[in-house]
Amino acid sequence: MLLLEIKESIKIAFESMKSAKLRSGLASLGVVIGISFVIIMGWILAGLDKAVEDTFNIIGKDMLYVDKWDWAGGKNWKEVQARKNITYEQALRFKELIRSAEVVVPNARYWGGTVKYAGETYSGISIEGVTYEYAKTPMGNIERGRFFSEFEDRNGENVCVIGSIPAARIFPDSNGIGKTIKINGRNFLIVGQITKQGTMMLDFVDNVIYFPMKSFFSTFGYTNRSFTICVKAGSISAMDEVRAETEGVMRTVRNIPPGKENDFSINESQAFEKSFVTIRAAVWGIGIGMTFLSFLVGMIGIMNIMFVSVTERTKEIGIRKAVGAKKRSILYQFLVEAAVLCMIGAITSFVFCSVLVYLVATYLPQWNDSINFLSPVIPLNLLIIATIVSIIVGVLAGLIPAMRAANLDPIEALRYE
Repeated sequence: MLLLEIKESIKIAFESMKSAKLRSGLASLGVVIGISFVIIMGWILAGLDKAVEDTFNIIGKDMLYVDKWDWAGGKNWKEVQARKNITYEQALRFKELIRSAEVVVPNARYWGGTVKYAGETYSGISIEGVTYEYAKTPMGNIERGRFFSEFEDRNGENVCVIGSIPAARIFPDSNGIGKTIKINGRNFLIVGQITKQGTMMLDFVDNVIYFPMKSFFSTFGYTNRSFTICVKAGSISAMDEVRAETEGVMRTVRNIPPGKENDFSINESQAFEKSFVTIRAAVWGIGIGMTFLSFLVGMIGIMNIMFVSVTERTKEIGIRKAVGAKKRSILYQFLVEAAVLCMIGAITSFVFCSVLVYLVATYLPQWNDSINFLSPVIPLNLLIIATIVSIIVGVLAGLIPAMRAANLDPIEALRYE
């Protein structure tokens, strides 16, 4: 019996909307906007989650980076700037003393390097000096060619491994492996290319060229620079042990007295989690606020439309009650009509958001390939959530008008003109 009443209510709801298309469309508009906010916000957050996961994979979940600088910020900048540089001797001494780490690699950087090839000049490229063991870290993954060997590293051969950004800039139509480029007046043979790894948050990691450490020193100098020490724990379960030993060994190497604060930072993927939580919370806050306002406007619009519908159909309600219709049937009729209005808004929103999401995820990365974390398909759970929310909004918006219609006195309703 209940199913028959709901079926009849749906039929009446569509007939009512068909007779007032413009009014019904305007009533659904607020719901369309609200559900679109829900879907787009969830889609963006899912993309951000993927970007952060990719970022953590680039940094390495089992990697520590001992540096003069605190990558995540939050410390007094002047105090951090006043720290003494981490020297190459300290990096080598650290590598000699630490026991729990799987791989330890000193890293030196020269920002804004210039590369010359075939009469063209390419600037703004980061040049880094590392050892051959850097190939064992997440940022040393090779796409083509190879990383320089231990022999090339120890002898300071003029070889290099190039990142995907300079590779695309310098060799847009060809493979750079085996080609010779000139950096700071010296020729370097390209032996390998690093796999593209950059995300929206760390797109600069691909804009790099790696040298053997001795080659880096002879090209850019040895002094007046601070080194980063890359420490690979080997597994996430070993991180606590390696982190504790790293801090202890580094304090020994830096001659830090007991009780005095560290004059270095141990950076890892976890350092970015607090920043991401803040970003995520901000996106949620803005999205929920805008969604609530949109749904509120939509509910008010639908409620007003339903009050108008009740008023217009007062005599019809009186006739139905006079021939035996129960309050429950009248209540269901208007609740279903409000829910159907919201469902139409939800379907419209699904179509609109699906097209928008596909276009953005397909064409935006072509403009900026670091924005490759957005899915071209809306996750199914978002569609289910949006559908449920739309039904709830419809029921809430139609509840008061439906109760008013159900409680009409049939005699008074029949007299209404």
